[in-house]
Amino acid sequence: MDHLFLNVLNVVLPVLVCAGIGYCLAVFKAPFDNKVIGGIVSNVGYPTLIISHLSATNLAVGAFLDMMAAAALAVAGFGLLGFVALKLLRLPVRAFLTPLMHGNVGNIGLPITFLALGDAGMAYTMAFVVVVLVSIFTVGMWIPAGEFSPKKIATSPIVYAVIASLILMATGTALPQPLAKSFDILGGLSIPLMLLTLGHTLATLKAQSVARAILLTVLHLGMAIVIASALIWVFGFTGTERGALILCCLMPSSVATYLFIDQHVPEYGSDVAGFILVSTLATILVLPVALTYWI
Repeated sequence: MDHLFLNVLNVVLPVLVCAGIGYCLAVFKAPFDNKVIGGIVSNVGYPTLIISHLSATNLAVGAFLDMMAAAALAVAGFGLLGFVALKLLRLPVRAFLTPLMHGNVGNIGLPITFLALGDAGMAYTMAFVVVVLVSIFTVGMWIPAGEFSPKKIATSPIVYAVIASLILMATGTALPQPLAKSFDILGGLSIPLMLLTLGHTLATLKAQSVARAILLTVLHLGMAIVIASALIWVFGFTGTERGALILCCLMPSSVATYLFIDQHVPEYGSDVAGFILVSTLATILVLPVALTYWI
């Protein structure tokens, strides 16, 4: 248990350190443009991250698609339960539904599943990452913006990155080495940039946001347990698939979702940033328990 706790801590602490640097940038009033950074991440960082990871994944396409289907149902489940809960709590759906729906399966989920389940676990988690990223950059944008835009799907680099990745996986084709290395470098931009953005926003966090952040974190964990249990029963997942699904559902709120809240409902930006921070901190306690008693 102690060893497992340290492994989780080793993954979560770098996330908090990067966010802390962003916080310091805000404190010292260093130049920082959230919109420019958001554009770089959504148009360059995440698409190249998807292609670079999936093109090197050794996993049957059928198993990968099964996990993608489970991930899509998980996101839908979080959306439905989150919508009902927010209405009951009288909290604005536009501000809080997107972060409730989407977990941080990228920069926390991938290393955690690798530590706990090995390469196979990380490959299944990539299926979850693909679905969550596509959802974030479509539905996740529409909810805060208050508008549905099919055009954004057709023009989203994320969608084309997923299609290209599935073709590479199905045909067993590897990217040329220079291109693969270029995508590795560009894909590596996304996570640290979003963590810096999160930390920069936390500098505006108000005291009253903390109680709301704790409430949303508890709500998110409760939904995760219900959804993971239901999907395991529906798909009959066992072994590595089961473990990867549970871990992905338990991930804290995604840092990437903050980008759209800040753009469209900035008055709730500090509340959402607080929720992301508290849910990330809760991961340090939740994951060792889940890995010990549920997986």
